Amino acid sequence: MTPKTIVVLLKGYPRLSETFIAQELLGLERAGFRLELVSMRRPTDKKRHPVHDEIKAPVHYLPEYLHEEPMRVLKALFKVAAKPGFRQAAKAFFRDLTRDFSRNRFRRFGQAAVLAAEWPSQAAWLHVHFIHTPASVGRYASLIGRIPWSVSAHAKDIWTSKAWDLKDKLAAARWTVTCTRAGFDRLNELAERPNVHLSYHGLDLNRFPHFDALRPPRDGSNPADPVRILSVGRAVKKKGYDVLLEALAKLPAGLAWSFTHIGGGDELAGLKAQAQNLGIAERITWKGALDQREILLAYRNSDVFALACRITADGDRDGLPNVLVEASSQALPIISTEISGIAELFKTEENGLLVASEDVGALAAALERMIREPALRQRLGKTAEERVRRDFDYHSSIGDLKRLFSAGGADVVPGSGDLRQ
Repeated sequence: MTPKTIVVLLKGYPRLSETFIAQELLGLERAGFRLELVSMRRPTDKKRHPVHDEIKAPVHYLPEYLHEEPMRVLKALFKVAAKPGFRQAAKAFFRDLTRDFSRNRFRRFGQAAVLAAEWPSQAAWLHVHFIHTPASVGRYASLIGRIPWSVSAHAKDIWTSKAWDLKDKLAAARWTVTCTRAGFDRLNELAERPNVHLSYHGLDLNRFPHFDALRPPRDGSNPADPVRILSVGRAVKKKGYDVLLEALAKLPAGLAWSFTHIGGGDELAGLKAQAQNLGIAERITWKGALDQREILLAYRNSDVFALACRITADGDRDGLPNVLVEASSQALPIISTEISGIAELFKTEENGLLVASEDVGALAAALERMIREPALRQRLGKTAEERVRRDFDYHSSIGDLKRLFSAGGADVVPGSGDLRQ
């Protein structure tokens, strides 16, 4: 039976970097679901995407830190202590605490108590985005209120979580959905039953219509009209921007190119200093965070999209960055690395150029080739756009979720796996 009202638990909302979540929320509303959004953190971005304003669901905020709203937390604990599932939730919490004794663990239980105490009476299901800390809150709240729940796992949350933590959550959730084959394989190895499903994030192609104009055949020979290289992403370690800057600095001195970065992030100051030290700062424009309409214009005004994703020391990595799908929808040719879900969409020489992560020389060679060969850019961009428009329409991913919610706790696909097979 399809739940009419779903509570969706989010780590933070709204976030500019999580357009794929916002698009999913809007898609579920359009599919007939009533949503109540609950966020563990208040927004910090100064801008919003248009999609955020189209979502009708009310947004509620849990105490981000328990000491900020002590009476709300105490009132919630007093209320849920009488619920039949509280003892089971407390037992799970103390078991987790022996393996992860941290303030963060206490905070998650307190947030779960508030969620369970303030649970909307009309809601019948809890869906959680991210299988790390949000799923801890979701699991405890589910136990307290005896609420069925499910979880969407993405990238960092899969690869930086302990195996025991993932196993417990996979066992407790009715089902789990993830957005790359690499993530699916990791979770499926740990799952005790076939309740993990693969469904790639789709793109609302109405927001990213086909770009009819022909890009100029720039080839790096005219300093007055350089080849325009673009990257969109937060300036964080896993995006590999330090590697990308090193590769740009290795390009031949006489080659005409410019680089534009869109996005915020803690490493921006360090990257700007690195660009100065490398002697390429005058070729770089740092735009900061922009909304989706501004980013679409940037895709259309650029010649190449580059993203040097990596796996960090703690295991953090991207899945399939949404910006690669967006850029491809505009026939903008892609240079990236072979990690995670990136290689599930892009094949070198077929619809992009992929290099090994951390390989500055290979990345520089790919950049030089794309700069010098406008025909290559056109061919790869066209093929990538065809793949995205065929296989990455968000209506498919919403259909996957609708089937999962409709089936509830049932195994939706025999043997689980890719919902699109």
